[in-house]
Amino acid sequence: MGIQEEQDELGKALAGQTICSGLADTAERHGDLPAYSDRVDGEWRTLTWADTRTRALETAAGFAALGLEPGDVVALMMPNRSEHILADLGAVHAGGTPTTVYATLAPDQVAFVAGDCSAKYAVLNGKDQLDRWQPVLDRLPDLRKIIVVEADDCPAGDRYLTWDAFTELGRRELAADPAAIDRRWRAVKPADTVTLLYTSGTTGDPKGVLITHSMVLHEAAMVKRSSVLPDHPSGISYLPFAHIADRVLSYYLPVRLASHIHFCPDPAQLTGILGAVRPHSFFGVPRVWEKIMAGIQAVLSAEQDEAKKRAVAAALEAGRAYVTAQEFGNTLTPEITAAFEKADEAVLTPMRAMLGLDRVLQASSAAAPLPVEVARFFAGLGLKIFDAYGMTETTGAITANLADSFKLGTVGRPFAGVDLKLADDGEILVRGATCTPGYLHRPDATAELIDADGWVHTGDVGRLDDDGFLTVVDRKKELIITAGGENIAPSLIENHLKEHPLVGQALAFGDRRPYVVALITLDGEVAPVWAAAHGVDTTDLAALADNPLVLDEVAKAVDDANARLARVQQVKKWRLLPAEWTAESEELTPTLKLKRRIVHSKYSASIDDLYSG
Repeated sequence: MGIQEEQDELGKALAGQTICSGLADTAERHGDLPAYSDRVDGEWRTLTWADTRTRALETAAGFAALGLEPGDVVALMMPNRSEHILADLGAVHAGGTPTTVYATLAPDQVAFVAGDCSAKYAVLNGKDQLDRWQPVLDRLPDLRKIIVVEADDCPAGDRYLTWDAFTELGRRELAADPAAIDRRWRAVKPADTVTLLYTSGTTGDPKGVLITHSMVLHEAAMVKRSSVLPDHPSGISYLPFAHIADRVLSYYLPVRLASHIHFCPDPAQLTGILGAVRPHSFFGVPRVWEKIMAGIQAVLSAEQDEAKKRAVAAALEAGRAYVTAQEFGNTLTPEITAAFEKADEAVLTPMRAMLGLDRVLQASSAAAPLPVEVARFFAGLGLKIFDAYGMTETTGAITANLADSFKLGTVGRPFAGVDLKLADDGEILVRGATCTPGYLHRPDATAELIDADGWVHTGDVGRLDDDGFLTVVDRKKELIITAGGENIAPSLIENHLKEHPLVGQALAFGDRRPYVVALITLDGEVAPVWAAAHGVDTTDLAALADNPLVLDEVAKAVDDANARLARVQQVKKWRLLPAEWTAESEELTPTLKLKRRIVHSKYSASIDDLYSG
C-alpha cells in the first residue's frame, strides 16, 4: 500500500473524530480501568477513565461558567498531575484552546507567550508559578481569571479562584444543564485546534504551533500501529506537557489505548517512581538515558569484586550481541539467543529490575538523536531503545525504529502514511496528516516552514541509507563551518564527549574559526560520587572543576572523543566550567537541549580565551 493510500485509509478510520469523542468512547468501553494516578503521601490516588471524563465535563462547565468562548486560550503552568490533564480536557470540551507554558520560563517569557496567544484564563499550580506570572500581569490585559490548584497559595481578589472552587462551580453548572456542555464538545471539529504549543525558542522568540484534533489522532494511530504494547499498558509521565512527546504518549495515545499513566511531578523522583510502577513503556530524551547510563557506570566502576565485574561484563556483551543480531539485515542465531537467555536470567533481568525497567516492552527516545554508544550500552542490558524523529510541527514522531525493523544509531524509517524526502542540501522535508497548518500570528514563519507543495522544512540535515533508515546529522543552522570551509556537526563531537560519566554537558564551537573548541560541564550527580571514590574530599562542583584529578579525567574524555573523530572535528582546546547548565540557568531548553545562542553569548569571553594565543 502506498503512502497516499495509507493516509486515505487512516483518514477514513478517524473521520469526524476528536479527542472529545475519543474520550467518550474510551470511558464507555473501559470506564472502570485506571487512567491517571498521582502519588500523594506515598500512596497512589487514581482516576478511572469514567472518572476522568466526568471530571473533564465538570471542568468544561466551570470554564463555560467563567465566560470562556470557543477559541479562547487557557494557559496552563503545572507539574505533571491529574489536574493538568483535567484542565486541558476541560478547556477542549468547552471549545477552548489549552496551551501548556514551560514552568521554567522567566516572567518576561511568560508575558510574551501569554500575550502572543491572548490567554483569557490561566491555571497555575501554586506559589512558584504565581511568582512568574504576577510581575507581568499588568502586561496581560486579556487575562480574566487565574485558577490556583494549591488553595493555600491562592491570593485574595476577584481575579483569582481556587481549583476546588472552580471545579465545584463546574459540578453545579453541569448538574443544572448537562446538555449545554454536551452541545459544546459535540461542536468541536477535527480541524479545530486541540492545543497550542510554543517552540523552545532556541533561535529567537518562541512560536506558537497550531495542533489540531485530527493531527493528534493521526499521530496516536500511527504510534499505536507501530507499538508492541499490550492492551491498557502502564506508563510514567514526567516530561513537561509543553513538550509534544509527553502530550502524545501520556495524553492523546492513552485516550485511545485506555492506558494507565502514573504522574511524576518532579524528575528528581523518577528513579523511585520507575521502581514503584515498573511501566510497560518508557520514553526518555537522550539526556535522561545518558544520566541513567552514567549512574549505572558509576556503580559498576565502584565494584571491587573482580569476579563480579567479569560476570557483568560478559553478560553485557551477550546482551549487545543479542540486540545487534536483531538489527535490520542481521541474523539471530540459536547460539546467540541461548547465551543471552542465560545472561538475562542471571544478571541482566536483575539489573533492569533495579532500574524499574524489567517490564518495559517499548523503550524510546527522541527530541535529539540518541548517541549510538548510549543505545549500545542499553542493548547490553537487553533493552532496545527505539530512537524516533519528529518535531512539534509534525505532532511528534514521523519516523521510528520498530521491533521488527531497527538500526541502532538511526531514527528509523518513516511511519506508514508519512511522506519524507531530502532536499538538495540534505534538509529533511516532510508531508502528511500530522503536519501543522502553521504558526499563530506568524505568516512569515509559516511561509518559511511550509512550501507551496506542502512540504514542511524541518531545519534538520539528514541522510537516508539504502534501506530507507534516516540518520539526523544536525540542525541546519547549527552546522559549524570552519575558517577552512569544513562543515562539522557539533552534536557528533558533543555526544562523544558526553559518553564519559563525568561530563554533564558539552558545547562544541568553531564557526568561522580555525579549529574546534569545547565548553564542558560536570554531571552534578556523578561528579561527587566519582570524586569520593578517588579520594577527593569535596562535593562542590566549582571546586571539582578546578581539581587536578578531575581535570585529568576530563582530558581523557576529550582524548577518547578525539580518537574517534576526523582531524578537522577534533577538539583542540577546552574549558571545564564551574557550574551545571540547566533550564533554570538558561543554557538548556526544558527538554534539555542546548540553547546554543544563549551559550555563545553568555560564555563568549571563555570562547575567545580558547582562541587567544
